[in-house]
Amino acid sequence: METFKIRTYGRTELAQLYSPGLCPQAAFRKLNQWIDFHPTLRSSLHALVASNKTRTYTPAQVRLIVEALGEP
Repeated sequence: METFKIRTYGRTELAQLYSPGLCPQAAFRKLNQWIDFHPTLRSSLHALVASNKTRTYTPAQVRLIVEALGEP
């Protein structure tokens, strides 16, 4: 198995790494639930980008997610 690399990921791409057994939409919803469950993760992610409508996570955002949730 490859080691996880911090880089830019599409939202659904990263979600499917965390929940490979789910369909893309369900994996995305599950990742969002985990992000919302963490006390400060959502606000930390939003602080790193100008818009919350982006379809990708930047390497800095991916690093925050991995620090909070662990590697996929």
